Amino acid sequence: APNTVASGLSPTDREWFLGVLRQEATQLGSNIVAGDGAIAGDVQVMGDVRESVINIGGAGTQYFFTHPAPTVDPPTLRTAYLNRIFNQANTLSLAGVDPKAASDEAEARLSLGAVYTALLTTTSESDEPHNQGRAAYQAERQVSAVAQLNRHRRLVLLGDPGSGKSTFVNFVAICLAGEMLSHAFANLSLLTAPLPDDAIAAATVQEAPPPQPWVHGGMLPVRIVLRDFAARGIPEDGTPATAQHLWRFLANELDAAALQEYAPHLHKELINQGGLILLDGLDEVPDAENQRVQIKHAIEDFADTFVRCRILVTSRTYAYQHQDWRLNGFTAAVLAPFTNGQIAVFVDRWYAHIGELRHLNPNDAQGRAELLKHAIFSSDRLRALTERPLLLTLTASLHAWRGGSLPDRREELYADAVDLLLDWWESQRIVRDAHGNMVLTQPSLSEWLRVDRGKVRALLNEVAFEAHASQPTLVGTADIPESMVVTRLLYISENEDVKPRLLVNYLSQRAGLLLSRGVKNYTFPHRTFQEYLAACYLTDVDYPDLIAELTRQDPNRWREVTLLAGAKAARGTSSAIWQLVDALCFREPTDPDYTTADIWGAHLAGQAIVEAANLSQTSARHLPKVERVCRSLVHALRCAALPPTERAQSGRSLAKLGDPRAPVMSLEGMEFCHVLASDFAIGDMAEPHALDYPYWIARFPITNAQFQPFVTANGYAEPQYWAEAIRTDFWKKTGFHGRYDSRPRKEPRKIGEPFSLANHPVVGVSWYEALAYTRWLDEYLHQRGLLPPDWRLQLPSEIEWEKAARGGANIPAQPVVVALGELHNQPAPSVASEANPLPARLYPWGDLAEPDYANFERTEIGATNAVGCFPLGASPYGAQEMSGNVWEWTRSLDRTQPYPVDAAERAERENLAAHPSVARVLRGGAFQYYEYFVRCTERYSSAPDDWSKLYGFRVALTRTRAFSDDGR
Repeated sequence: APNTVASGLSPTDREWFLGVLRQEATQLGSNIVAGDGAIAGDVQVMGDVRESVINIGGAGTQYFFTHPAPTVDPPTLRTAYLNRIFNQANTLSLAGVDPKAASDEAEARLSLGAVYTALLTTTSESDEPHNQGRAAYQAERQVSAVAQLNRHRRLVLLGDPGSGKSTFVNFVAICLAGEMLSHAFANLSLLTAPLPDDAIAAATVQEAPPPQPWVHGGMLPVRIVLRDFAARGIPEDGTPATAQHLWRFLANELDAAALQEYAPHLHKELINQGGLILLDGLDEVPDAENQRVQIKHAIEDFADTFVRCRILVTSRTYAYQHQDWRLNGFTAAVLAPFTNGQIAVFVDRWYAHIGELRHLNPNDAQGRAELLKHAIFSSDRLRALTERPLLLTLTASLHAWRGGSLPDRREELYADAVDLLLDWWESQRIVRDAHGNMVLTQPSLSEWLRVDRGKVRALLNEVAFEAHASQPTLVGTADIPESMVVTRLLYISENEDVKPRLLVNYLSQRAGLLLSRGVKNYTFPHRTFQEYLAACYLTDVDYPDLIAELTRQDPNRWREVTLLAGAKAARGTSSAIWQLVDALCFREPTDPDYTTADIWGAHLAGQAIVEAANLSQTSARHLPKVERVCRSLVHALRCAALPPTERAQSGRSLAKLGDPRAPVMSLEGMEFCHVLASDFAIGDMAEPHALDYPYWIARFPITNAQFQPFVTANGYAEPQYWAEAIRTDFWKKTGFHGRYDSRPRKEPRKIGEPFSLANHPVVGVSWYEALAYTRWLDEYLHQRGLLPPDWRLQLPSEIEWEKAARGGANIPAQPVVVALGELHNQPAPSVASEANPLPARLYPWGDLAEPDYANFERTEIGATNAVGCFPLGASPYGAQEMSGNVWEWTRSLDRTQPYPVDAAERAERENLAAHPSVARVLRGGAFQYYEYFVRCTERYSSAPDDWSKLYGFRVALTRTRAFSDDGR
């Protein structure tokens, strides 16, 4: 406040007083300007600078000095930074998803910590198999994302859109920040909470599940959205970005948040103590002006500079598969779809939190949660849809909005979600004044433009189609220029008072179906909605010819759009899907003009039928179309023109449409490959070994379709097939009962799709079950005259398996592959000579592991495939998929003696009557294993009553005289 000190000091006193002020001001780093006048004082603080004005006598002569405001101490700055991180990350917005939440600000943002459900990755228990014991590496249990982050200093977390990558980043950020802030709920205990139990596991596991591992304590989190860094932090001239650019961007963000004083303290802590750097959205960096390379270089340089920091990067899976995206020195892990346990936990937490916000009775909230879980788990389609966290959140919101009912088709769910987003984006804004009256502050967009709301939606459909068609990359959402949106809206407007500037202001304040991104750019909230709106456009414009032509020529861009367009059109009339099928698949594979475009067309036609058609009510005139698609899908598998993941999808479609391949679907049509008698190289040392009798091995593993007759014939309850299980007390009068079974089993363990599809290898079977099946099948085939009397069907020994996979000194010029009924009187095959008399190839096809040749980790299918998807990987004798897909049981014991073995030891190992409880050998590897574990020589063993989604088997045929009776 002004303070008059003196009005009439003598010149001497004034000079003395001014000298004192100068001295004190100098010590404070301030300035004094001299003049005449009375002394008065006034202080103002602006930002971090304090300005004092002192008048000393006289008529208007003033003296000024300034000095910095007192500096905030580092602990206070750190707390402010952590609070900012916590508050930014601890929100899960439902704006535009749930109308009730959109109308209630308190519900528009949920607490992430209250609803978050732990994520799993598909990576197995060990990422370094050459340094780990095989038993540890081959554990089947999936690994949590937290465990991956705990294990790897530099991690890339991959996943499809909506799989939870960004949510995981935010969750880790709030837990670490909350730990440092001593938050009561969001802390390290929440970060490491045990994984949700699956429905099956919950019934068998008695002890409490362990917490997820985290040994690094409360690390300082640093969260950066890479798209923002690309827009504001990298050099504009395209030169390589460095750690310095990334640090400057972070410092600028702190400056914008009024935390610039914390920057040097943060830098010091990251250098000296480390922290967790969370870099979200590598795939959202535009692929223009060398920005991908710049971002990649900046991340790698930052990792090399801030060596004490741990770093997490997120990206879409397909984007990161490109070689120029991969980060040197980083380990990648792929997020897995939600399990039943994860879905159940999310629904319970979601409704509990919503119940609190809406003041629901807790029993009512839990009752609604049970209704939603029942709806999800009773519908295969809805269950598959909710494997993705984003769509599960939408589903939960829609369930509440619709009063407990849900659409069971993906397209219908998207349609409802789009309607909600459009309603939020386009609707009126109403507030209450001081007297409680409702006041319209902003009309709806259609009201303001004076056009029908349908015209606004049609415009958005068209914009989505054009943006999708012209988007340079096939990931993320397209940037839509503000000028395009404004121009199109003004064109349909019938309100002359609408000005471009006002329209821009309107759009910038809205959130929902179009979001502002950067300067004068908009985008859709997710690629799913961009694709769905484009599909809506294409159902109204030249359907189905335009969409069919687009997708046949550019399937990766238009696949989802095509499937959604077909499903949407089919809701209007069931014939619409068949029109699309005709446009996509109109040629037979035997047509000389048949091209890759036809293969893609058939591939997508199969998916479209599965998603949108009611196959149980298909009319007679449409059945030939289904049959043509099936023939084309079989051709797609055999010619290997599609990438492996697409062939796997074709196989899944084929299973649901009706796979016409007898060798895969029937017992009578099973095919066998002839293995010649000869020496062959055995084991890792490629030692010569004689196998002096010919035999036949199944071309494919036994499929679910081929195992089902054994189940239907009540084979699980017939004691004559279960001698070994009876001796070990795993079979009683009630049937087969393994260690992990709560009741007698009448079929393989149920694992769900795609493992359960008819043309996939049967899995979830123990050695006892595989052995019982071979005995039943041997009896079945002999009774029907399909197997010569002196031939026996059984599990192959591991030596027979290895030779069939690897080849021998003599291999046929052309593999001899015949169906069961053609085994009689087969002529001796012609033999091709080889430069190496004992080929020692690592894999059935050669020495290089190729993802196009087998289903293993690098192929990235992530599950079993329909047999026959990998014809390029056939062994020299014609047997397919002996590497990858599933581990295959053999009849051989796993003994302590070295492998390979002499004749006496071999006889002992193949004696089924001896040691019925000793572990048995499996060969071939499986879909989730690295190339090392799918070599021809790789051996694995398991207890004979163990089962797994990785365990299957194939069968072999041998003349009875080739071996002695051993207690079958």
